[in-house]
Amino acid sequence: MRIVALDAFTVNPGDLSWDGIARFGELALYDRTAEADIASRIGGAAIVLTNKTPITRQTLEACPGIRYICVLATGYNVVDLSAARERGIPVSNIPSYSTPSVAQHVFALLLEICDQVRHHSETVREGRWVASPDFCYWDYPLIELAGKRFGIIGFGKIGRAVARVAAAFGMDVIVHSRSAGGALETAPVRFVDLDTLYRESDVISLHCPQTESNVGMIGREAIAKMKDGVIVINTARGPLVQEADMRAALESGKVGWFAADVVSREPMREDNPLLGAPRAILTPHMAWGATEARERLLRIAEGNIEAFLAGSPIHVVNG
Repeated sequence: MRIVALDAFTVNPGDLSWDGIARFGELALYDRTAEADIASRIGGAAIVLTNKTPITRQTLEACPGIRYICVLATGYNVVDLSAARERGIPVSNIPSYSTPSVAQHVFALLLEICDQVRHHSETVREGRWVASPDFCYWDYPLIELAGKRFGIIGFGKIGRAVARVAAAFGMDVIVHSRSAGGALETAPVRFVDLDTLYRESDVISLHCPQTESNVGMIGREAIAKMKDGVIVINTARGPLVQEADMRAALESGKVGWFAADVVSREPMREDNPLLGAPRAILTPHMAWGATEARERLLRIAEGNIEAFLAGSPIHVVNG
């Protein structure tokens, strides 16, 4: 049985092993695959692994040997699910592998905003502390999280993990979710409507899936309802934020800081409004990339393939 991984590099740039998957058949690994090469690289493969390389209806028509598709990510919008379903091809994703890693990244961004550790470390390396007339200094207002209100939009596994960390910092956690409810076992949370969350939060963190109804939800109107100086963090999906509106809010000072691991088009384009915006911290969609998270991803993918071959596919998203 031939197995093809179309964009293997992001999941495993060489520090992990593919042996667990290779045991199921002849495994062909491609670091990246251009659109024009997708069908030819799949060829007669029965199992296709993809992260961000699209599998369209046209590709499925051109590759009738495909029996199973495993998306090496939680999001699966790169596959035409309807076309796969019509052909009896189950499509599985990788749920929950990155929860601890993404929650950690949220607070890496937030703590950088609060304490500006990198900036102050660089000033010390440049000799400024040695030359200081005082025993201490800081260039930004330092922010204490205890007692601040942390608003979470979306309360799936990542949102809940973030809530636990925020509560551990002594923050008051409020949540807006489509499926409002569900106690957090380690700390109290309060469920509120979206306008209340905008109005009351000192920090807003996005953890909802992208849908047709919420694209651009953080735009001019939503930002106007927020506190002056609010901190907004997006580790969910880039299109949730109207980037030109966010830049304008940063320039005016309405938004104190914006931190994001995702943007509307990735890789980031040179004309993205957030590039060069004041008080914006941007990381290159790396929150999921901890070694431990990627190891979990590959183990789950291995289990997905094993279950498919046993006749009982799991984590199917087009059932």
